Amino acid sequence: MSTTLLAEPQIDQLYKSLQEKVRSRRPNEDLSGLENAYRFALHAHDGQRRDSGEPYITHPLAVADLLADMQMDLVTLETGLLHDVLEDTKTKPDDLKERFGEDVARCVDGVTKLTKISLANREDRQAESLRKMLLAMTSDIRVIIVKLADRLHNLRTISALPRDKQEAIAQETIDIYAPIAHRLGMGKIRGALEDLAFETLQPEAAAELMREIESKRQENEEWVRQIQTEIAQRLTKETIPARVDGRVKRAYSVYSKLKRQRITLDQVYDLLAVRIITDSVKNCYAALGVIHNEWHPIPDRIKDFIAMPRPNLYQSLHTSVIGPGGVAFEVQIRTEEMHRNAEEGIAAHWKYKEGSKGPGQDDQRIAWLRQLMEWQREMRDSGDFLSTLKVDLYPEEVYTFTPKGRVIVLPRDATPIDFAYAIHTDVGNSCVGARVNGAIKPLKYALRNGDVVEILTQPGHQPSKDWLGVVKTSRARNKIKHVINTAERAKAVEIGQKSLEKEARRLGLNLGRFSRDDFENVASEYGVSKTEDLLAALGFGRFSARQVLQKVAADDVIPEPPAAPVPSLPPRVPQLQPGLPPGDLTIHVKGVDDVLVYRAKCCNPIRGEQIVGYITRGKGVAVHSVQCPNVQAMLYESERKIDVEWARSASEPLPVKVVIFTDDRPGILNQLTSILSAEQSNIRTLEARGDQSRTDDSAIVDITMEVRDKKQLERVITAFRRVPGVRDIERVRNVS
Repeated sequence: MSTTLLAEPQIDQLYKSLQEKVRSRRPNEDLSGLENAYRFALHAHDGQRRDSGEPYITHPLAVADLLADMQMDLVTLETGLLHDVLEDTKTKPDDLKERFGEDVARCVDGVTKLTKISLANREDRQAESLRKMLLAMTSDIRVIIVKLADRLHNLRTISALPRDKQEAIAQETIDIYAPIAHRLGMGKIRGALEDLAFETLQPEAAAELMREIESKRQENEEWVRQIQTEIAQRLTKETIPARVDGRVKRAYSVYSKLKRQRITLDQVYDLLAVRIITDSVKNCYAALGVIHNEWHPIPDRIKDFIAMPRPNLYQSLHTSVIGPGGVAFEVQIRTEEMHRNAEEGIAAHWKYKEGSKGPGQDDQRIAWLRQLMEWQREMRDSGDFLSTLKVDLYPEEVYTFTPKGRVIVLPRDATPIDFAYAIHTDVGNSCVGARVNGAIKPLKYALRNGDVVEILTQPGHQPSKDWLGVVKTSRARNKIKHVINTAERAKAVEIGQKSLEKEARRLGLNLGRFSRDDFENVASEYGVSKTEDLLAALGFGRFSARQVLQKVAADDVIPEPPAAPVPSLPPRVPQLQPGLPPGDLTIHVKGVDDVLVYRAKCCNPIRGEQIVGYITRGKGVAVHSVQCPNVQAMLYESERKIDVEWARSASEPLPVKVVIFTDDRPGILNQLTSILSAEQSNIRTLEARGDQSRTDDSAIVDITMEVRDKKQLERVITAFRRVPGVRDIERVRNVS
C-alpha cells in the first residue's frame, strides 16, 4: 500500500471518529468488517483526488458517517465506504463478494452507475443507471439509502464542479432523488437534498428568499418560543403529556409554495410551525381540540393523516390557526413513533430490526416501486423512461374515492382517466365519461381531494390518442399506449402486406413461390423474429418493399433501383420540392439536407434547448422541446422519432412569450422593459392587466419578446425576478 494517503493523519482520524460513533451505538458488534472496508477503499482510491483537491477517500468516509448518523447496519456502512470502488477503480464485483460477502457486493453493484457501457448519449446512460439502481432497490432497499447519502454529500461539496455539472446534478436531485426520499418517508434527507439543490439551481432566488426569512428570524424565533410555552402550559393543564418543538419552514418548500400559489411570504400560513409530540393517538386528537379551543382554525387547512396516512406511511394531524397578534401558524401533532417514521422513514427499521434487508415484501413504501418497474419493464426509450419516472416519483397528494368508499390515491392534477386505470385496465379502456360528486365532468378534469368519482363505461370502447396528453400516471399512459400500439401495429402489418404485394406485381414476382420460412429468414436479417414483425416494419416505413423482395428472391434478377442519397430517410418524410418555402432554417435533420422541418407551435423550442423530431404524415418533421408535454403523447411510435439538431450558422432571434405575475405598482413596466432594452431584445407584444382571480393588489404582464437562445432567455428571466414586486414568471410555450 502506498504511504501517500497514510502520511495525512486526518484521514485516519476521520475513520476513527466514524468507528467511535458506530461503537457507541453498537457496543457488542464486531467492527472488523468496517475497518476492513475502510482499508480496502483507502488502497483502491490511493492517489485519487476529488475536484476540490481533497483525497478521494474523504468522500466515502463522509457517506459512511451520514449512514452512521442514520444508525444503519454494518452492511450499509461497509457499502458506504466501498460504494465507488467498482465505478472508479479496478476492483471487480467478485473481489468484493469474496472479501465482504454477497450482501455488500450486491449493494455496491446496485449503487454503481453504468459509466463503462457504451450508450448513445448521457440521457441513455442516466436512464439505464437509474433503471439498474431501482431494480436493485426492489431486492435490497439499502442500495438507495446509500445512494441518498452519497448524493447528499456530493451536493454539500458541489462548488468545486463546473457550473453545467452542478446544474445537472442538482436538477436530477430535484427530479429523482428527493422524490425517492419522499416516497420512502425520509423527510429529513428529502429536505436537505431539496434545499441544497435549490441553492445550486436558483442561487439568486435562494439568497433573496433567505435574506427575507433571515430579516425576520429573530422576531419569528421569539414568537415561536412564546407560542411553544403557551401550548405546553395548556397541554399540561389538560394532563396531555407532550413535548413541543418549533421551526421555520424550509427554504425550498417556501419557494415552491410561493411559485405554485403566486403569493408573498406573509401569505404563507405554515412558514412558522409548532410540532406537538405526544404518547398516543387518543392524545393527538385531544391536543388538536386544545389548539382549536384556543385559536381560530383556518378553513380547509385541517388534514388528518392519522386516519388516512400518506402513501409513504406518513402520519400526523395538521392544522393552521390564527395565533396571537393575527399571525398564522401551522400545528403538527403526532406520536413519537409517527415522528420517527416522518423523519427517517424506511431507514428507521434498522434501529429495531437487525439482520434484515429492510421492510417486508408488502411494505407500502416500496410496493409502488415494484409496481413501477413492472409497468416500465418494456419501456426501452430513455427519454420516455425518465419522463414517466419523474411523474411516478411526484408526491401523491390527491385522495379520491369510489362510490363504495375505496380510497384511490393519485398525483396532483390526475384525471378521471387515471382514476379509471387505477381501478382496472378494462375500466380505463372502456371509459367514456365520469361523474365527480354526482356531476358529469370532462375526462381532462383535474381531480381534487375528497372527490367521489364514478366512471362511466361502454363495452368495446377504445382509448384515444388524445388521452396521452392529459393523463398523469404511468400506469394509465402505458395501458393507453399498449392499446394504441396494438391497433397501429395491425394497421402497419396491413400496409406492409399491401406494399409488398404491389411491389411484387410491379417486378413481376409471384409471392406464392416463397414460403413463410423464406420471409422469416429475411426478417432475422432485419433484427426481427416473425413475418408479422417484418410487415409491420415495412408499414412503418423503416425500409422498402423492394429491399425485402431483393433478399427473398435472391436468385431472381431484379432491376436495381436508382441510387438513393445516403443516409436515406423513411419514405414518409417529405422532402423539399423546388419552389416551396424552405421551412425552418435554424434546425435540420442530422446528416440529411432538403427535408421540410418546422418548430412545433405547442412548445416553440429555442436554440440551446434539447429537441426531438417527430415525422408527421405529409407535413414534414415537427421539432419539439424534449420538455414539451405533447412529446409523450406523440412519440409512442418510436419509428416516428428522428434525430434533429440546431443549425450552427443560424442565429436569428425567435419569439418567446412569458407571463409575469407582479404586485400592481407604478413603475414596474418601465423596469421590465429596461431589462429587455439592455439585452437588446425586441418586444413584439406587451399587455398589462389586473389579476381578476385575486383579491390583493396583483397584476399580470404578458410579454412576447425575441431572444437568440436559451441562455439569453435565462438572463432575462433572472433579471425580471430581481425586480421588486415580481412574484412568479411562466414561459408560455404556444406562441403563434
